[in-house]
Amino acid sequence: MKQSLLFAVVFSLGAVWTFPVWSADQEILRSRVPADQVDAARAMSNPLPATSSTVENGKKIYEGKGFCRACHGADGKGLLGSDIDPGSLKGPLPRDFTDRDWQAARTDGELFWILKNGSKGTAMASFIPLVLTEEEAWQVLRYVRSFGQR
Repeated sequence: MKQSLLFAVVFSLGAVWTFPVWSADQEILRSRVPADQVDAARAMSNPLPATSSTVENGKKIYEGKGFCRACHGADGKGLLGSDIDPGSLKGPLPRDFTDRDWQAARTDGELFWILKNGSKGTAMASFIPLVLTEEEAWQVLRYVRSFGQR
């Protein structure tokens, strides 16, 4: 009886300490595309080749007119610019593009959908067509994918 009680207590404490970490990992990997649109988003693929010039163009846009660097950082780790107060952001902090699990879980089509529609419950706004053309967005995504290869 004492062994069963001890096991139950240890198991419960382990679950309490482990669940928040597991929950945070699951939140990071959760798709931001609505369930009724995720299949269509996943079916889209990047029409631009993964050449060094496409990646370099994507980097220029990421760091310039796309404003990506302001929230996702120059290194793609989701670090906030020094002029942004994390408390002013709604929802989760910007994605860490260097996270290999996240890179593997998201398709280019899902990321394109986010650039086009924004991400509900977060500070991520829609960038297509007001800020970026579709071609520029695909170039940025080629650059974003390069973070997962570092």
